[in-house]
Amino acid sequence: MKKYLLLFSLLLGFALSQNLSAQNASTTPYHDVSFQYPDFVLPTSVKAWETRRKAIRQTIKDCFGPLPARPKPAVKTLRSEKRPGYTIEYFEFFNGMDATVPGIILIPEQRIPKAPGILYHHYHGGDYAHGKDELFKPNWVNENGPAEDLVKQGYVVLAIDSYAFGERSGKGPNGPEEKGKNEELTWARINLLKGRSFWGTMVRDDQMALDYLCSRPEVDPARIGAVGMSMGCLRSFWLAAVDDRVKVTVAVACIVHNQELIKLGRMGSHGIYYYVQDLLRYFDNEAVLACIAPRPLLTMSGKADRMAPLEGVQYINGTLEKIYSLYGKSAQFKHVEYEGVGHEYTPVMWKETLAFFGTKL
Repeated sequence: MKKYLLLFSLLLGFALSQNLSAQNASTTPYHDVSFQYPDFVLPTSVKAWETRRKAIRQTIKDCFGPLPARPKPAVKTLRSEKRPGYTIEYFEFFNGMDATVPGIILIPEQRIPKAPGILYHHYHGGDYAHGKDELFKPNWVNENGPAEDLVKQGYVVLAIDSYAFGERSGKGPNGPEEKGKNEELTWARINLLKGRSFWGTMVRDDQMALDYLCSRPEVDPARIGAVGMSMGCLRSFWLAAVDDRVKVTVAVACIVHNQELIKLGRMGSHGIYYYVQDLLRYFDNEAVLACIAPRPLLTMSGKADRMAPLEGVQYINGTLEKIYSLYGKSAQFKHVEYEGVGHEYTPVMWKETLAFFGTKL
C-alpha cells in the first residue's frame, strides 16, 4: 500500500511540476541564464538621484553610439499657407548626417507675443505613408485632428516626419524603390554597421526640431511641451529625458517595460526602430522616464494594451511616483490607466492631454 501511495505521490508531483512548467512557458518562453536584468534601485536623496541621472544620460549617449554633434538647423521655408485661425509653414532642414528632414509649424493668429510651443510626435502603426500629417487626421483624437485644438489654445505647434515616414518614405539608403518596413530595416541595419543606434538618430532629429522650435520668435523657449502616442510616446519621453528644454511631457500608450515584453513573449510588438543596443545591460525604461522628474509628466495607458503590458506600466508609474515624491513634486506627475482601452489615443485621453498642457504649460 505504501508503495502505491509513494508512486501516486511521485506521479502527482510530476504532473504538478509539468503543469507549472507549462504555465511558466506561457509567460516566460525565453530565459537567458547568462544575463541578469538590471534592478532600478530607488535613490535616497535628490542629490543622489541627480548624480545618477547625469550618469544615465551619459549611458544613453553611449548606447546611441558615435552620432555627430547636432548642427544648428539651417531651415529652408518652402511655402506658407493661410488657414482659418492660423498659418502653416512647410520647411525642411538637413540633419548634418544623412537626411533632409521635412516639417511643418503652425502659428496661431490668436496668441500671446511669446507663445508656448508644442512638439508633436507622430505614431508608427506600420502606416509609413503618414507622418506629421497626423496633426490633421480626421477622427483620430477628435473630429478634425489635433492641430485645430492646439492652435485654438494658442500653442505654436511643430511636427516632423521620422525616418521612412511621410515625405521621407522612399528616401532611404536603397533609394525610392524601397519603402515601408524594408526601408526602416535598411536604416536600422546601416546604422548598426556604423555602431550607431537607429533610435538615437531619430531622437537626434527630434532634438534638431526642438532647436528650431525654440529659435522661433513667436515661441517662449521656456514653455515647450512634447506629446505623442505609441512611437510618438517613446519619442516624447526619450526626448524629454535627454533634454531639459522640454518642460511638459504627455506620453500616451507606450509606457513599456522591456523586461515585461520579454517575459510575455511580445518582442514583436514594436518595430525595429525601438530597440537600443546594450540598454538592458544598464537599465530599463523606468530609468529613462525618471530623468524627466521633476518636470510635469502625464502618462496614459490602456489596460488592454498588449504593446505596453499593464504590469510593466504599473511598475514604471509606481517608480515614477517615488521619484517625484523624492523632489516633493508629486503633483507634477499624473498617470491614468483606462479600463477596456487598447493601444489607442481616445477622445477622453486627448481631453486629458489638453487639460494637462493647459495647467502645466
